[in-house]
Amino acid sequence: MNGRLGDASSDVVIVGGGIAGCATAYFLAREGLRVTLLDKGEVGYEQSTRNWGWVHQQVRYPHLIPLGMRSVAVWQGLEAVLGAELEWRQGGNVTLAHDLSELAELESIVSDAQAVGLAADIRDRGELESLLPGLSNAVLGGLCVPSDGQANPELVTAAFARAARTLGVTIHEGCAAYAVELEGRRACGVITEHGRARADFVLVAAGAWTSRLLRPLRARFPQRAVRATVVRTAPMPFCTEMTGWGEHFAFRQDKKGRFVLAGGIASVIDIDLETFRYFSEFAPIAWHNRRWLKVRAGRRLWKDVLSVVPGSSERAAFWQRRRKVDPEPLSGVAEHTMEKLGETFPTLPAAEVEARWAGYIDSTPDQAPVIGPVPDIDRLHVLSGLSGHGFALGPAAAELQAALILGHPTEVDARPFRFERFAERDLPRLRPPRR
Repeated sequence: MNGRLGDASSDVVIVGGGIAGCATAYFLAREGLRVTLLDKGEVGYEQSTRNWGWVHQQVRYPHLIPLGMRSVAVWQGLEAVLGAELEWRQGGNVTLAHDLSELAELESIVSDAQAVGLAADIRDRGELESLLPGLSNAVLGGLCVPSDGQANPELVTAAFARAARTLGVTIHEGCAAYAVELEGRRACGVITEHGRARADFVLVAAGAWTSRLLRPLRARFPQRAVRATVVRTAPMPFCTEMTGWGEHFAFRQDKKGRFVLAGGIASVIDIDLETFRYFSEFAPIAWHNRRWLKVRAGRRLWKDVLSVVPGSSERAAFWQRRRKVDPEPLSGVAEHTMEKLGETFPTLPAAEVEARWAGYIDSTPDQAPVIGPVPDIDRLHVLSGLSGHGFALGPAAAELQAALILGHPTEVDARPFRFERFAERDLPRLRPPRR
């Protein structure tokens, strides 16, 4: 729906039409709340449809695993609940090891997973070959999480949006949010390019744009956008339903036989003004990942500088000029990932590239999401910073967020995802980079 809002009123207004926003709208509407959802462009246009399609649970730190486990439980019944084909398959995930030191590292990760109840184990080469036919002899073994899965990102957010509309959610596409409106220190709605959306609660689930929307409220949310590239092959002979980490690349094979590949060799931080605002928070993680993280200064920085110049067209039409963000795929990733696919599965015939694309991952300093209320601003909540795990964790994160707004008991402890943890410096210790 486009057009004027006309001072519309609802129980909750959500800014952001990605998987997090659409799923939260669905869960809230299922409980009888009136929900309005706003997106500056089209629902699901940015990272929610540009990710790998993984639904994984072994996500960086042990305190994230319960959220991943809950999300898989939601995913298992999601096609029936939404009444939609999502291409959901629960084939498991494997992280491959090519030497003894890598195997030893994976064994420590297994211990972390098992300590919080996630079934994971180390498989030797023979066991892996039965799961991954044609696997290279260079692989010694790997970490296996049998309950992980995959789905088609092009289908999921749209399915949540359709189901939410069926429950009465009003979705306004092409409707940029200019500001969260406050009465004193209480959120009471959102000012948009098409009018005011009044609400009892405001949820900002705007992905990589969240920090910019919160800054005028003096709510400091350290966030960076990381540009990552994905490649899809033409259909290939069926190999596996597993998703996997190989040597400097990731893979899954979809229902049509196409491999979806991502390069672990490099992602990009495109410098903009946010880079300088949150430099101190992100410097440690950038240094930690310096082997694969590139920093680029160019068009994004120039446009951001112009956006703060009074009278400039970039300032006047900031959101309108960013309706649809299509970042450039990183050069060389397609060639790299195709080469790694051939090395990992040497018996596969040569693959052809069918498509390549890039998207901006919204990342926090501890690479974990913020879910819940903003301190000192009543009835303002944030669901953002999913840091590359938005597709996998999205359904459970949305379920948790909906419960917090409703005041219901939660399936997962919300404390690790609180907004104020950055100011408190209550962040997990970084693991050494794997490769």
